[in-house]
Amino acid sequence: MLCRPIAFAGLLIASMVALVRGADAPSAIASEMQKFVADQTIAGAVTLVAHHGKILSLNAVGQADLASGRPMKPDTMFWIASMTKPIAATAVMILQDDLKLSVDDPVGKYLPAFQSPTIVGGGTPSQPLTIRHLLTHTSGLSSPPPEVGAASASLADFVDQVAKLPLQFEPGSQWKYGVGLSVAGRIVEIVSGKSFEQFIAQRIFQPLEMNDTTFYPSVEQRQRLATIYRFNDSTKQLEPAPPPVFINVDPALRRAPNPSGGLASTAEDYYRFLQMVLNGGELNGKRVVSADAVQQMTSVQTGDLKGGFVPGSAWGLGWSLVREPQGVTASLNPGSYGHGGAFGTQAWTDPKLGAIYIMLIQRFGLPNSDASAMRRTFQQAAHELIVSPRP
Repeated sequence: MLCRPIAFAGLLIASMVALVRGADAPSAIASEMQKFVADQTIAGAVTLVAHHGKILSLNAVGQADLASGRPMKPDTMFWIASMTKPIAATAVMILQDDLKLSVDDPVGKYLPAFQSPTIVGGGTPSQPLTIRHLLTHTSGLSSPPPEVGAASASLADFVDQVAKLPLQFEPGSQWKYGVGLSVAGRIVEIVSGKSFEQFIAQRIFQPLEMNDTTFYPSVEQRQRLATIYRFNDSTKQLEPAPPPVFINVDPALRRAPNPSGGLASTAEDYYRFLQMVLNGGELNGKRVVSADAVQQMTSVQTGDLKGGFVPGSAWGLGWSLVREPQGVTASLNPGSYGHGGAFGTQAWTDPKLGAIYIMLIQRFGLPNSDASAMRRTFQQAAHELIVSPRP
Protein backbone atom coordinates (compact mmCIF):
# COMPACT_ATOMS: atom_id res chain seq x y z
CA MET A 1 0.00 0.00 0.00
CA LEU A 2 1.30 3.44 -0.93
CA CYS A 3 1.80 6.14 1.64
CA ARG A 4 -0.62 9.08 1.31
CA PRO A 5 1.35 12.36 1.43
CA ILE A 6 -1.00 14.18 3.85
CA ALA A 7 -1.27 11.25 6.25
CA PHE A 8 2.46 10.69 5.99
CA ALA A 9 3.24 14.29 6.88
CA GLY A 10 0.82 14.23 9.77
CA LEU A 11 2.59 11.30 11.37
CA LEU A 12 6.07 12.78 11.33
CA ILE A 13 5.97 14.87 14.47
CA ALA A 14 4.07 12.28 16.50
CA SER A 15 6.51 9.53 15.62
CA MET A 16 9.79 10.96 16.91
CA VAL A 17 11.25 9.19 19.94
CA ALA A 18 14.52 9.86 21.73
CA LEU A 19 15.93 7.75 24.54
CA VAL A 20 19.11 8.66 26.35
CA ARG A 21 21.58 6.57 28.28
CA GLY A 22 24.11 8.34 30.50
CA ALA A 23 23.95 11.81 28.95
CA ASP A 24 21.56 14.33 27.42
CA ALA A 25 21.53 13.48 23.74
CA PRO A 26 21.25 16.59 21.57
CA SER A 27 18.39 16.64 19.12
CA ALA A 28 20.80 16.93 16.20
CA ILE A 29 20.85 13.23 15.33
CA ALA A 30 17.08 12.80 15.48
CA SER A 31 16.54 16.06 13.61
CA GLU A 32 18.94 15.11 10.84
CA MET A 33 17.39 11.66 10.40
CA GLN A 34 13.91 13.21 10.45
CA LYS A 35 14.79 15.15 7.31
CA PHE A 36 15.19 11.89 5.40
CA VAL A 37 11.80 10.77 6.71
CA ALA A 38 10.20 14.04 5.67
CA ASP A 39 11.41 13.79 2.07
CA GLN A 40 10.46 10.09 1.91
CA THR A 41 13.99 8.84 1.40
CA ILE A 42 13.21 6.46 4.29
CA ALA A 43 10.12 5.57 6.30
CA GLY A 44 11.98 5.73 9.58
CA ALA A 45 15.19 4.92 11.39
CA VAL A 46 16.66 3.79 14.68
CA THR A 47 20.12 5.10 15.53
CA LEU A 48 22.48 4.35 18.40
CA VAL A 49 25.68 6.07 19.48
CA ALA A 50 27.93 4.66 22.20
CA HIS A 51 31.19 5.87 23.70
CA HIS A 52 33.52 3.96 26.02
CA GLY A 53 30.90 1.31 26.71
CA LYS A 54 28.04 3.72 27.42
CA ILE A 55 25.06 4.37 25.14
CA LEU A 56 24.87 8.13 24.68
CA SER A 57 21.96 8.25 22.28
CA LEU A 58 19.26 5.84 21.13
CA ASN A 59 16.81 7.52 18.76
CA ALA A 60 13.80 6.33 16.78
CA VAL A 61 12.16 8.52 14.13
CA GLY A 62 9.44 7.93 11.56
CA GLN A 63 7.38 4.81 11.03
CA ALA A 64 8.17 1.12 11.02
CA ASP A 65 5.11 0.59 8.81
CA LEU A 66 3.51 3.39 6.83
CA ALA A 67 0.20 1.70 6.06
CA SER A 68 -0.67 1.16 9.72
CA GLY A 69 1.18 4.19 11.07
CA ARG A 70 3.16 1.94 13.43
CA PRO A 71 5.95 4.13 14.76
CA MET A 72 9.60 3.25 14.93
CA LYS A 73 10.65 2.33 18.45
CA PRO A 74 14.06 1.61 19.98
CA ASP A 75 13.26 -2.12 20.00
CA THR A 76 12.03 -2.25 16.39
CA MET A 77 13.60 -5.17 14.57
CA PHE A 78 15.33 -4.87 11.20
CA TRP A 79 16.64 -7.27 8.60
CA ILE A 80 20.34 -6.44 8.84
CA ALA A 81 21.35 -8.31 5.66
CA SER A 82 25.14 -8.33 5.20
CA MET A 83 25.75 -7.10 8.74
CA THR A 84 25.36 -10.85 9.35
CA LYS A 85 28.80 -11.44 7.81
CA PRO A 86 30.95 -10.20 10.75
CA ILE A 87 28.95 -12.52 13.03
CA ALA A 88 29.65 -15.45 10.69
CA ALA A 89 33.35 -14.56 10.63
CA THR A 90 33.37 -14.45 14.43
CA ALA A 91 31.94 -17.97 14.49
CA VAL A 92 34.88 -19.15 12.38
CA MET A 93 37.35 -17.43 14.69
CA ILE A 94 35.76 -19.05 17.74
CA LEU A 95 36.48 -22.44 16.20
CA GLN A 96 40.05 -21.33 15.47
CA ASP A 97 40.36 -20.38 19.16
CA ASP A 98 39.09 -23.89 19.95
CA LEU A 99 41.92 -25.28 17.77
CA LYS A 100 39.40 -27.00 15.53
CA LEU A 101 40.40 -25.18 12.36
CA SER A 102 42.72 -22.50 10.99
CA VAL A 103 41.79 -19.71 8.62
CA ASP A 104 44.70 -20.88 6.47
CA ASP A 105 43.21 -24.35 6.06
CA PRO A 106 42.15 -25.31 2.52
CA VAL A 107 38.39 -25.21 2.08
CA GLY A 108 38.65 -28.66 0.51
CA LYS A 109 39.79 -30.09 3.85
CA TYR A 110 36.22 -29.70 5.09
CA LEU A 111 34.29 -29.57 1.82
CA PRO A 112 35.68 -32.14 -0.67
CA ALA A 113 33.72 -30.57 -3.54
CA PHE A 114 36.16 -27.63 -3.37
CA GLN A 115 39.35 -29.70 -3.53
CA SER A 116 39.86 -29.29 -7.28
CA PRO A 117 38.16 -26.08 -8.40
CA THR A 118 38.49 -24.72 -11.91
CA ILE A 119 38.72 -21.11 -13.06
CA VAL A 120 36.46 -19.50 -15.63
CA GLY A 121 38.03 -19.92 -19.04
CA GLY A 122 39.86 -23.09 -18.07
CA GLY A 123 42.74 -24.02 -15.82
CA THR A 124 43.09 -24.61 -12.11
CA PRO A 125 44.29 -22.34 -9.28
CA SER A 126 47.98 -22.30 -8.49
CA GLN A 127 47.24 -22.26 -4.76
CA PRO A 128 44.54 -23.82 -2.57
CA LEU A 129 41.32 -21.98 -1.86
CA THR A 130 41.47 -21.23 1.89
CA ILE A 131 39.08 -20.15 4.62
CA ARG A 132 40.96 -16.84 4.72
CA HIS A 133 39.96 -16.26 1.10
CA LEU A 134 36.32 -16.87 2.06
CA LEU A 135 36.43 -14.30 4.87
CA THR A 136 38.14 -11.60 2.80
CA HIS A 137 36.10 -11.87 -0.42
CA THR A 138 39.20 -12.89 -2.34
CA SER A 139 38.03 -16.45 -3.08
CA GLY A 140 36.79 -15.92 -6.61
CA LEU A 141 33.66 -17.92 -5.82
CA SER A 142 30.72 -17.42 -8.16
CA SER A 143 27.22 -16.82 -6.83
CA PRO A 144 24.38 -19.10 -7.90
CA PRO A 145 21.18 -17.49 -9.24
CA PRO A 146 18.83 -16.13 -6.53
CA GLU A 147 16.34 -18.92 -7.14
CA VAL A 148 18.95 -21.43 -5.97
CA GLY A 149 19.02 -19.80 -2.55
CA ALA A 150 15.24 -19.72 -2.47
CA ALA A 151 15.08 -23.44 -3.19
CA SER A 152 17.82 -24.50 -0.77
CA ALA A 153 16.41 -26.34 2.22
CA SER A 154 19.78 -26.34 3.99
CA LEU A 155 23.07 -24.50 3.98
CA ALA A 156 24.67 -27.72 2.71
CA ASP A 157 22.39 -27.69 -0.34
CA PHE A 158 23.27 -24.08 -1.15
CA VAL A 159 27.02 -24.62 -0.77
CA ASP A 160 26.85 -27.70 -3.00
CA GLN A 161 25.50 -25.45 -5.75
CA VAL A 162 28.31 -22.93 -5.20
CA ALA A 163 30.88 -25.74 -5.55
CA LYS A 164 29.60 -26.60 -9.00
CA LEU A 165 30.52 -23.18 -10.40
CA PRO A 166 34.03 -22.26 -11.61
CA LEU A 167 36.04 -19.62 -9.76
CA GLN A 168 36.02 -16.16 -11.32
CA PHE A 169 39.73 -15.64 -10.68
CA GLU A 170 42.80 -17.01 -8.93
CA PRO A 171 42.18 -17.03 -5.14
CA GLY A 172 43.85 -14.07 -3.47
CA SER A 173 44.41 -12.13 -6.68
CA GLN A 174 41.33 -9.89 -6.55
CA TRP A 175 38.67 -8.59 -4.17
CA LYS A 176 35.09 -9.27 -5.19
CA TYR A 177 32.17 -9.28 -2.80
CA GLY A 178 30.36 -12.59 -2.79
CA VAL A 179 29.15 -15.74 -1.03
CA GLY A 180 32.36 -16.68 0.76
CA LEU A 181 30.85 -16.23 4.22
CA SER A 182 28.07 -18.68 3.33
CA VAL A 183 30.65 -21.34 2.51
CA ALA A 184 32.46 -20.46 5.74
CA GLY A 185 29.18 -20.92 7.58
CA ARG A 186 28.88 -24.43 6.21
CA ILE A 187 32.39 -25.17 7.49
CA VAL A 188 31.22 -24.00 10.92
CA GLU A 189 28.46 -26.61 10.75
CA ILE A 190 30.83 -29.40 9.74
CA VAL A 191 33.50 -28.61 12.31
CA SER A 192 31.14 -27.91 15.22
CA GLY A 193 28.64 -30.67 14.48
CA LYS A 194 25.82 -28.14 14.96
CA SER A 195 23.63 -26.19 12.59
CA PHE A 196 24.94 -22.71 11.87
CA GLU A 197 22.05 -21.04 13.66
CA GLN A 198 22.54 -23.26 16.72
CA PHE A 199 26.25 -22.54 16.90
CA ILE A 200 26.01 -18.77 16.76
CA ALA A 201 23.07 -18.78 19.18
CA GLN A 202 25.03 -20.78 21.75
CA ARG A 203 28.46 -19.21 21.30
CA ILE A 204 27.58 -15.60 20.44
CA PHE A 205 23.97 -14.58 21.03
CA GLN A 206 23.37 -16.27 24.39
CA PRO A 207 26.50 -15.00 26.19
CA LEU A 208 25.90 -11.51 24.77
CA GLU A 209 22.17 -11.62 25.60
CA MET A 210 21.30 -10.85 21.99
CA ASN A 211 17.76 -12.13 22.44
CA ASP A 212 16.36 -10.32 19.42
CA THR A 213 18.87 -11.52 16.82
CA THR A 214 17.66 -14.45 14.74
CA PHE A 215 17.21 -15.95 11.29
CA TYR A 216 13.67 -16.93 12.25
CA PRO A 217 11.75 -14.16 14.08
CA SER A 218 9.02 -15.37 16.42
CA VAL A 219 5.41 -14.24 16.11
CA GLU A 220 6.06 -11.49 18.66
CA GLN A 221 9.28 -10.41 16.97
CA ARG A 222 7.61 -10.28 13.57
CA GLN A 223 5.20 -7.73 14.98
CA ARG A 224 8.22 -5.51 15.68
CA LEU A 225 9.84 -5.88 12.25
CA ALA A 226 10.14 -2.74 10.17
CA THR A 227 8.73 -3.00 6.67
CA ILE A 228 11.22 -2.89 3.80
CA TYR A 229 10.50 -0.01 1.39
CA ARG A 230 11.65 1.15 -2.00
CA PHE A 231 11.02 4.48 -3.74
CA ASN A 232 8.63 4.46 -6.68
CA ASP A 233 9.94 6.97 -9.23
CA SER A 234 6.54 7.13 -10.93
CA THR A 235 4.43 7.92 -7.87
CA LYS A 236 7.26 9.67 -6.00
CA GLN A 237 6.35 7.71 -2.90
CA LEU A 238 7.72 4.89 -0.81
CA GLU A 239 6.10 1.50 -1.32
CA PRO A 240 6.72 -1.91 0.25
CA ALA A 241 9.50 -3.78 -1.53
CA PRO A 242 9.21 -7.45 -2.51
CA PRO A 243 11.31 -9.30 0.10
CA PRO A 244 14.57 -10.77 -1.23
CA VAL A 245 15.00 -14.53 -1.11
CA PHE A 246 17.89 -14.38 1.38
CA ILE A 247 15.69 -13.47 4.36
CA ASN A 248 13.02 -15.61 6.02
CA VAL A 249 9.99 -13.39 5.58
CA ASP A 250 7.62 -16.34 5.31
CA PRO A 251 7.95 -18.50 8.44
CA ALA A 252 6.18 -21.36 6.66
CA LEU A 253 9.09 -21.72 4.23
CA ARG A 254 11.87 -21.64 6.85
CA ARG A 255 14.67 -21.43 4.31
CA ALA A 256 18.24 -22.33 5.12
CA PRO A 257 20.01 -19.81 7.41
CA ASN A 258 22.07 -17.39 5.33
CA PRO A 259 25.45 -16.58 6.97
CA SER A 260 25.97 -13.87 4.35
CA GLY A 261 22.83 -11.90 5.06
CA GLY A 262 19.89 -13.57 6.77
CA LEU A 263 19.70 -12.14 10.30
CA ALA A 264 17.16 -9.81 11.87
CA SER A 265 18.24 -7.76 14.89
CA THR A 266 17.81 -4.58 16.92
CA ALA A 267 20.11 -1.62 17.55
CA GLU A 268 20.84 -2.63 21.13
CA ASP A 269 21.49 -6.27 20.24
CA TYR A 270 23.97 -5.36 17.54
CA TYR A 271 25.57 -2.83 19.87
CA ARG A 272 26.36 -5.66 22.30
CA PHE A 273 28.10 -7.55 19.53
CA LEU A 274 30.14 -4.51 18.49
CA GLN A 275 31.03 -3.63 22.07
CA MET A 276 32.26 -7.19 22.63
CA VAL A 277 34.57 -6.85 19.63
CA LEU A 278 35.73 -3.39 20.72
CA ASN A 279 36.51 -4.85 24.15
CA GLY A 280 38.82 -7.40 22.55
CA GLY A 281 36.35 -10.29 22.54
CA GLU A 282 34.48 -10.08 25.84
CA LEU A 283 31.49 -8.32 27.34
CA ASN A 284 30.32 -8.19 30.95
CA GLY A 285 32.87 -10.77 32.01
CA LYS A 286 31.93 -13.26 29.29
CA ARG A 287 34.57 -14.00 26.69
CA VAL A 288 33.22 -14.87 23.27
CA VAL A 289 36.37 -14.85 21.15
CA SER A 290 40.05 -14.23 21.84
CA ALA A 291 41.73 -10.82 21.66
CA ASP A 292 44.11 -12.28 19.07
CA ALA A 293 41.17 -13.31 16.89
CA VAL A 294 39.69 -9.82 17.16
CA GLN A 295 43.02 -8.35 16.12
CA GLN A 296 43.11 -10.59 13.06
CA MET A 297 39.53 -9.82 12.09
CA THR A 298 39.89 -6.05 12.37
CA SER A 299 43.31 -5.73 10.70
CA VAL A 300 43.92 -5.40 6.97
CA GLN A 301 44.09 -8.87 5.44
CA THR A 302 43.90 -7.94 1.76
CA GLY A 303 47.25 -6.21 1.32
CA ASP A 304 47.19 -3.57 -1.40
CA LEU A 305 44.16 -5.02 -3.17
CA LYS A 306 41.44 -2.50 -3.96
CA GLY A 307 38.39 -3.58 -2.01
CA GLY A 308 35.20 -2.30 -0.44
CA PHE A 309 32.37 -0.10 -1.69
CA VAL A 310 33.80 3.34 -0.94
CA PRO A 311 37.26 4.81 -1.60
CA GLY A 312 39.94 4.28 1.03
CA SER A 313 38.60 0.90 2.16
CA ALA A 314 40.35 -2.40 2.88
CA TRP A 315 39.13 -5.73 4.23
CA GLY A 316 39.78 -7.74 7.36
CA LEU A 317 38.30 -11.14 8.19
CA GLY A 318 34.60 -10.51 7.71
CA TRP A 319 34.91 -6.76 8.31
CA SER A 320 35.23 -3.70 6.09
CA LEU A 321 38.05 -1.42 7.26
CA VAL A 322 38.74 2.29 6.86
CA ARG A 323 42.29 2.62 5.58
CA GLU A 324 42.12 6.26 4.44
CA PRO A 325 39.10 8.25 5.70
CA GLN A 326 37.42 10.26 2.96
CA GLY A 327 33.97 11.11 1.71
CA VAL A 328 31.37 9.14 3.64
CA THR A 329 34.05 7.82 6.04
CA ALA A 330 35.60 11.24 6.74
CA SER A 331 34.26 11.27 10.31
CA LEU A 332 35.93 7.92 11.11
CA ASN A 333 39.55 7.37 12.08
CA PRO A 334 41.91 5.04 10.20
CA GLY A 335 41.46 1.54 11.56
CA SER A 336 37.71 1.90 12.04
CA TYR A 337 35.78 -1.21 11.04
CA GLY A 338 32.20 -2.15 10.37
CA HIS A 339 29.71 -3.37 7.80
CA GLY A 340 26.63 -2.28 5.94
CA GLY A 341 23.59 -4.13 4.64
CA ALA A 342 21.47 -4.29 1.50
CA PHE A 343 18.63 -2.34 3.12
CA GLY A 344 20.83 0.60 4.10
CA THR A 345 21.76 -0.53 7.61
CA GLN A 346 25.20 0.52 8.86
CA ALA A 347 27.24 -0.35 11.96
CA TRP A 348 30.73 1.02 12.55
CA THR A 349 33.27 1.07 15.35
CA ASP A 350 36.00 3.69 15.75
CA PRO A 351 38.50 2.08 18.14
CA LYS A 352 40.60 5.24 18.42
CA LEU A 353 37.61 7.10 19.86
CA GLY A 354 36.09 4.07 21.56
CA ALA A 355 32.91 4.88 19.64
CA ILE A 356 30.15 2.80 18.07
CA TYR A 357 27.69 4.11 15.48
CA ILE A 358 24.61 2.10 14.39
CA MET A 359 22.00 3.21 11.87
CA LEU A 360 19.09 0.90 11.08
CA ILE A 361 16.76 1.63 8.17
CA GLN A 362 14.87 -0.57 5.71
CA ARG A 363 15.34 1.04 2.31
CA PHE A 364 15.76 -1.22 -0.71
CA GLY A 365 17.26 -0.08 -4.01
CA LEU A 366 19.85 2.40 -2.80
CA PRO A 367 22.60 2.78 -5.42
CA ASN A 368 25.28 2.13 -2.78
CA SER A 369 24.14 1.76 0.84
CA ASP A 370 27.70 2.22 2.11
CA ALA A 371 27.83 5.65 0.43
CA SER A 372 24.33 6.81 1.37
CA ALA A 373 23.57 10.36 2.44
CA MET A 374 21.88 8.91 5.54
CA ARG A 375 25.08 7.19 6.65
CA ARG A 376 27.22 10.29 6.08
CA THR A 377 24.80 12.58 7.91
CA PHE A 378 24.27 10.23 10.84
CA GLN A 379 27.97 9.50 11.38
CA GLN A 380 28.89 13.16 11.21
CA ALA A 381 26.26 14.05 13.80
CA ALA A 382 27.26 11.09 15.99
CA HIS A 383 30.93 12.03 15.78
CA GLU A 384 30.06 15.57 16.81
CA LEU A 385 28.15 14.26 19.82
CA ILE A 386 31.27 12.47 21.03
CA VAL A 387 33.99 15.00 20.24
CA SER A 388 31.97 18.12 21.08
CA PRO A 389 29.36 17.07 23.68
CA ARG A 390 26.86 19.69 24.70
CA PRO A 391 26.64 20.61 28.39
